[in-house]
Amino acid sequence: MGQYRPLSAVVLAAGEGTRMRSSTPKVLHPIAGRPILLHVIDALTALPLQRIVVVVGHGAERVTKTLQEQLATEMPVEFVEQRVQRGTGDATSAGLTAFADDFDEDDVLVVPGDTPLLRPETLAAIAREHRSSDAAATLLTAVTHDPDGYGRILRDKLDRVAAIVEQLDASPDELAIQEVNTSIYCFRRGLLMPALRRLSPENAQGEYYLTDAVGVLRAAGHSVTAVIADDPTEAMGVNDRAQLAEAEAVMRERINTRWMRTGVSMTDPSHTYIDAAVELEPDVRLLPGVILEGRTVVGAHTVVGPDCHIVDTIVGENSVIRNTVARDSEIGDRCSVGPFAHLRAGTRVADDAHIGGFVETKNAEIGEGAKVPHLAYVGDAEVGPRANVAAGTITANYDGKDKHRTKIGADARTGSNSVLVAPVEVGDGAYIAAGAVVTSDVPAGALAKGVPARITEGWAARRDEKPTP
Repeated sequence: MGQYRPLSAVVLAAGEGTRMRSSTPKVLHPIAGRPILLHVIDALTALPLQRIVVVVGHGAERVTKTLQEQLATEMPVEFVEQRVQRGTGDATSAGLTAFADDFDEDDVLVVPGDTPLLRPETLAAIAREHRSSDAAATLLTAVTHDPDGYGRILRDKLDRVAAIVEQLDASPDELAIQEVNTSIYCFRRGLLMPALRRLSPENAQGEYYLTDAVGVLRAAGHSVTAVIADDPTEAMGVNDRAQLAEAEAVMRERINTRWMRTGVSMTDPSHTYIDAAVELEPDVRLLPGVILEGRTVVGAHTVVGPDCHIVDTIVGENSVIRNTVARDSEIGDRCSVGPFAHLRAGTRVADDAHIGGFVETKNAEIGEGAKVPHLAYVGDAEVGPRANVAAGTITANYDGKDKHRTKIGADARTGSNSVLVAPVEVGDGAYIAAGAVVTSDVPAGALAKGVPARITEGWAARRDEKPTP
């Protein structure tokens, strides 16, 4: 049994990713709403590491800034730049410069920054095997029927790892080997550093291969072990848009399975898309065509779908959201939204409110129990509790230069095809007649009708006094 040593990680994220054909650095392309590289960091931060060093190169400033903005961990994460990309061996050497003043009797995981499907459990298994065998290096390998593109694992007569040969440098017999290198390692750092100094760029790509360090360590008499991945997809690297889509599909299947096992129902998981940061409570029901992105939260017993696209939005309990697009909004408990509603940024819908078909809201507060049933635009507005906004009502919030706000009081009623020209305030219990164009404030309980609207004060009270026929 090997001794316990502190464990750190070096993440190799300096490559340009030319096959992505994109101005965005490869490791920043999103999978389930989160950059590829952050999925790797997430897996590492689940382990008891001392530190994480990220080697950046292409788009270094952008990669560093993105990670610093989105990282949610107290674990130290440092960045080292590889100014000239000369292979994985050189990138690892660059990463190890961050450890220059540290005691070197520790272990270091070396992980590519483009393997978003890697699980913490697999990384932990590599570290355990590495310590228990007291090896100089431990590799994660995979057995696949399609080894194209991967380095092959060469074993000796005792079935021990002898070396790794890259595909471009492999012989026909070596190309037939189905055990491949995943480029995920755990090294004794004190042995890795001198091994890297002995690497040579004399190969098909003219680069310093980290894989050659395995042969160097074996030649020096050190042991090298391997852990064969139970699920080869974990080590799948993302090098082009096709592989990005493949990784996305696997990640989304994982996310959906996890939520279903915690009490979320999905009518058709293959047509349900949930980002990694989304939070769902038990007994949520998701119908086909649902897309939940960003930091969306959905409360218990709420039904979402079909065909909803909800981004960075909080939805309460026991609500029904149908055929709706919502972004940066809040929807309360027992609400009904849709079908074909569009909630733009800044919309807040209070409990028991109703937003109906073909309604658009923007920077609007819809009060408790209020109704905007159909064919209305409510922008830069406040709708009071129990108010009713009729079909065709528009809050005309833009005067061609500035935006202005409309306020509709509690229990107020607007008539069909009315226009409220902001800034304007409609008092509690007031009425707007059908087709009216309101350009001035309407007192509580008054009636506004005509173009431009004329005000009849006290109308609502007199109406209520009339006997019902």
